[in-house]
Amino acid sequence: MSIEKAAEILRAGGLVAFPTETVYGLGADASNPRAVAAIYEAKGRPSFNPLIAHVPSLKEAERHAKLPARARALAEAFWPGPLTLVAERLPESSVAELACAGLATIALRAPAHPVAQALLHAFGGPIVAPSANRSGHVSATRAVHVREDLGDRVALVLEGGQSEIGLESTIIAVSADGRATLLRPGAIERAEIEAVTGPLAAASAKISAPGMMESHYAPRARLRLDAAAPEPGEAYLAFGAPAPEGGLTLSESGDLGEAAANLYAHLRALDASGAAVIAVAPIPARGLGEAIRDRLARAAAPR
Repeated sequence: MSIEKAAEILRAGGLVAFPTETVYGLGADASNPRAVAAIYEAKGRPSFNPLIAHVPSLKEAERHAKLPARARALAEAFWPGPLTLVAERLPESSVAELACAGLATIALRAPAHPVAQALLHAFGGPIVAPSANRSGHVSATRAVHVREDLGDRVALVLEGGQSEIGLESTIIAVSADGRATLLRPGAIERAEIEAVTGPLAAASAKISAPGMMESHYAPRARLRLDAAAPEPGEAYLAFGAPAPEGGLTLSESGDLGEAAANLYAHLRALDASGAAVIAVAPIPARGLGEAIRDRLARAAAPR
């Protein structure tokens, strides 16, 4: 096991699996959109679910999220540990928009496992890490499970033995007014959380967290999908070819990982151009393309 080698791989944009006290995580540099996109591709993740960004401490978390007093109280009570907090993302956060699925919130956790903490300190920045398994499979609680599921999709697996808890983190959203909502039951029971927060609010379809897709980023402009070419006055989002003047291309080479990494930033840029309609080139439905098409379809839905 080499913590320094793992940190070097992360800095180079590679994927590293590592143990936490909950389950093994598939980690990438949270600030690198291409590395974040590689996680979606490696897992075969079917949609743009936001990812949890792992940090070593509350102090580091406060560089990425606007944490109300109740959120800080939860962190002080349960961090490092199996608690994920969802709060308003700070504009200056280095965590890539792709990791947050275009949402105004960010999910943060400070894991307690010594290997995870050592990796975070050696890397020196936030690490996004969903469970280290193929999407839809049982979460990995041993290093061998990671290798069976992901094989050479992950550059290095840090060994940490059997996961201590073996159940994913509890996810709590804390709004600006301090209201706490249980979004996902997990390793910390409701009663333990409510001892700090008081009664938890019921989850709402309007609140998003890792695995929940009720809220999505949608541009001001209307989207026209599967467009072979732009019509007069439309901005164009190309794929697999250079974009015409005034447009952008998700990936000239047709690389779906590159397309996923560019999607949110390119939609924002074309929206800022003032075009009333953004025409989007056909995206193949294979691999990450399924997720990209799903995201575009939701962005194009009536609102």
